[in-house]
Amino acid sequence: MIRFLFKGLLRDKHRSLLPFLITSSGVMLTVIFHAWMTGVIGNSIEFNARFSTGHVKIMTRAYSENATQSPNDLAILGTDTLAGIISSMVPEMVFAERIYFAGIVDVPDLSGETKAQGPAMGIGIDMLSGNMDELERLNIQASLKEGQLPVKKMEALLSKSFADKLGINPGDTMTLVSSTMYGEFTLYNFILSGTVEFGTTALDRGTIIADIQDVREALNMADAAGEILGFFRAGKYNDEAARAIAVRFNNQLSSEKDEFSLVMKSLPQLNNMGFLVEYSDKLQGILVAVFIFSMSLILWNAGLLGGLRRYGEFGMRLAIGEEKGHVYKTMLLESLIIGLFGSLAGVFTGICISLYLQNQGIDLGFAMNNASIMMPRVFRAQITPATWYIGFIPGIISTQLGTMLAGIGIYKRQTAQLFKELEA
Repeated sequence: MIRFLFKGLLRDKHRSLLPFLITSSGVMLTVIFHAWMTGVIGNSIEFNARFSTGHVKIMTRAYSENATQSPNDLAILGTDTLAGIISSMVPEMVFAERIYFAGIVDVPDLSGETKAQGPAMGIGIDMLSGNMDELERLNIQASLKEGQLPVKKMEALLSKSFADKLGINPGDTMTLVSSTMYGEFTLYNFILSGTVEFGTTALDRGTIIADIQDVREALNMADAAGEILGFFRAGKYNDEAARAIAVRFNNQLSSEKDEFSLVMKSLPQLNNMGFLVEYSDKLQGILVAVFIFSMSLILWNAGLLGGLRRYGEFGMRLAIGEEKGHVYKTMLLESLIIGLFGSLAGVFTGICISLYLQNQGIDLGFAMNNASIMMPRVFRAQITPATWYIGFIPGIISTQLGTMLAGIGIYKRQTAQLFKELEA
């Protein structure tokens, strides 16, 4: 029977071509859209995690309540001792100490007077210890535009647009004007070793990056850090595991009565990232539901048109004694064959296009020029195991559903009228 129906579909293109094209196109769009949205959301989450939130973040309770302002007077103390304790408590993660700070970068002229200055957002990271984790995590080497990475004390990087605005070049001296952890006024000289460009306005507008030991010296923060960021060793964020780790950590080391006790928060609790994480989990269900609904409507209409064209054929089959249920079942079997082959074609095409988008990406930097949130400049698709099968769900279900709706008319045909219709 299947072989008979398959040959019939091949010979009668009018009966199979349109549903096949609709199914394969819908499945292809489902696969591409799933891979693209998974990649965009995943890229955005990982970008924010690397530069700001980590997969988990450890702060003091008082700091966490004002985290957007980076209040270093509420920083974590005794980080040298804490590093070993935290690593033993959470072996599935690696941790990085950071200091975020604000200030003014002042550029002097030959006589020592101010030539140019501008407000800056600073990041203190581990750059000179020989551990390359932070440099790789922030992709600093690839983002370097001029000069070189810091190789000794008192060297720092500036974002390229900020350096151009100040009229400063690698090798020039600049002064950081800021306040210490104790609220004291501080001046600290840096030598510009190079400039970087991350491709997002939030970072490229005015960023200074220096070794954390220099920042500690500049801000009088010996053995202290504003935040300690944790990252899964596997590289990807795992929401369930992160929440469990945060609960375990807070039960052991956090106290609501002590504002300087440590508190760990997972990524969704930071920088309003909860929406992205929650949306990424629900994406597959939303996507499948939308395409099943839309494709079913289209295939229903296609089935109705096909039913009108095959009105005489169905009438003849019923007139010679074929049961209505059997006619209906053969229609469903035909749609299953079309749905299966259409889905295979759609998945293959969708995967090929998604693979290109994953490797090449699309540069949307022109749309990020005025963005204040941290988003990557180049967005890429991400092919996951679900991408390989998600297209089959709307591809097969929608063809069956469309045929079921269109085929109901078979049961409305009256046997007594069939020969009158055929004679006409």
